[in-house]
Amino acid sequence: MEKNIAVLIIILYSSLAVGQDNSYSVDALVDPKTRDKTIKVGGPGADIEGFNNNSIQYAINFLGKDGGTIILSPGEYEIIAPVRLKSNTILIGSGKETILKKAQGVQTEYIEDADYGELKLAVKNPDGFIPGMKIQVTDDNNSSCWNVSTAYITEVVENVIYIDDYLIRDYRSDKGGKISNASSVIDVIEAENVVVKNLLVDGNKEENFKMDGCNGSGIYIFKSKKVTVDNVIVKDFNGEGISWQITENVTVKNSEISGSGNIGLHPGTGSPLSRIENNDVHDNAVDGLFICWRVHHSKVIGNRFYKNGRFGICTGHKDSDVLFENNHVFENGSDGINLRGERALNAPHRNTFQNNIIENNGKINGGYGMSFNSPAEDVKVIGNTIRDTGSGTQKAGLYFYQNALPVTVEDNEMSGHTLGDVVYKKDSDR
Repeated sequence: MEKNIAVLIIILYSSLAVGQDNSYSVDALVDPKTRDKTIKVGGPGADIEGFNNNSIQYAINFLGKDGGTIILSPGEYEIIAPVRLKSNTILIGSGKETILKKAQGVQTEYIEDADYGELKLAVKNPDGFIPGMKIQVTDDNNSSCWNVSTAYITEVVENVIYIDDYLIRDYRSDKGGKISNASSVIDVIEAENVVVKNLLVDGNKEENFKMDGCNGSGIYIFKSKKVTVDNVIVKDFNGEGISWQITENVTVKNSEISGSGNIGLHPGTGSPLSRIENNDVHDNAVDGLFICWRVHHSKVIGNRFYKNGRFGICTGHKDSDVLFENNHVFENGSDGINLRGERALNAPHRNTFQNNIIENNGKINGGYGMSFNSPAEDVKVIGNTIRDTGSGTQKAGLYFYQNALPVTVEDNEMSGHTLGDVVYKKDSDR
């Protein structure tokens, strides 16, 4: 990067306050042919100095639609608003010494109803909310999935917070209505050809409010294609570690996801061609991997799912034609692998479980190596080791509920289960 370009970027950076709108144009400053260069962000000598989300975002915006590579130097970056990656962008850290840490959470009640289509909220206490911050709006009846509103703050005037996007529901102030700065650390929204690599995402769970996983996570990917997360640590996010919704060709590999307040990995809402490979996913509050709706023609290979609060792996609604191979699934709270209850047409058909080790699950309330809860067709369980080595918590190797169809079971080694290796439902089993 030429020095005069770097100086221009630094001038732009220093002239804008933290939290202000990041959407400015630098197209007039430099020949477009040079915008694919590498930009370094962080400490002294970087093209853009500063350890916060604004420094990173300025680099992303500078690269523009043609994209390029952003290299983050070692250090701790304060994340007040999500770093939003654009198409054709590569974000590379310097390993676990590059830490993107979520700033302290703030939350307040709104004092009048927040209605569908509104662009403002009258709140009890606006302290801590600033322009540029991303927020989450909920009430007791609209607190999850696609009932949650998210937006960026554009202005705060006395006790009124103005936002950049319309509220999508009617939210009641007398029904637990709240606004918080619960949001992702990194967002990839409506983009393609994006890589996030070699860094640590610290969700700072103890100082933040819970984020809904369909709308944000440590790393959140939405309506995007050809996105790779490689050699990334995501820890202690108060919500989900990595969530990708309405996507194609998302790969998460060589990464560690732990300490999430909900799920570790959550592909869903139609995310075919997902590839989940060689990850450590552990100590998350609910599932290690929750494959939600319509995650088909995908691969889950060579991962370790362990010590999660409920299932190691959970799959269900139209999650068909998925290969689960060479995974180690152990010491989860309930079942190692759970095929959820679905109606026949929506069941997870044609999934193959091959050469996995599934052992000692059910650590919290007891469970099974694998449980089959829906009439899924052409499911294969081949060449796996499924065992309880003395804990007594994984009570059956393969457990079939009454509506489950037979599966192909070949060449598996199963042992140590108190109810038996292959068991069909009895009311007294759990």
